[in-house]
Amino acid sequence: MRDIQLVLERYGAWAANEGAGVYYSPIAGGFKGLLPPSGKSRPACCDDDGLIVNSAVACLKKKDPYLSMLLEWYYIYRLPLRTMAVKLGISHNHVSTRLQKAEGFIDGCLAALNVPLEMDRYCQKENIYPPALKRVV
Repeated sequence: MRDIQLVLERYGAWAANEGAGVYYSPIAGGFKGLLPPSGKSRPACCDDDGLIVNSAVACLKKKDPYLSMLLEWYYIYRLPLRTMAVKLGISHNHVSTRLQKAEGFIDGCLAALNVPLEMDRYCQKENIYPPALKRVV
């Protein structure tokens, strides 16, 4: 079972990096690599995984643009929950609840597609409870 928060963190890094060059680039061809990257780099997903998660986010945007905006702020622009709460004028607990709702929608879309992602091996949930051993008598 994949950890949707890790998946969305990698997707956010991919999307913040302009979709890793999949779409039209606003920078002219010869000038792309002249400036050094600013800030710390985050682990990102590959283009195939990014496009799959992007299609799930597009479904969410079509159904509920507000939740899609929350995902964008949190995972792409990396705004803290409290900053988002101040901008929206609601409690940070409400922001957290709505963000969980959006994450659940994306997780459901990916589960319905039943497509394995290349980043699945890095984004698996850890089993914190060891399996119970059966006693044989």
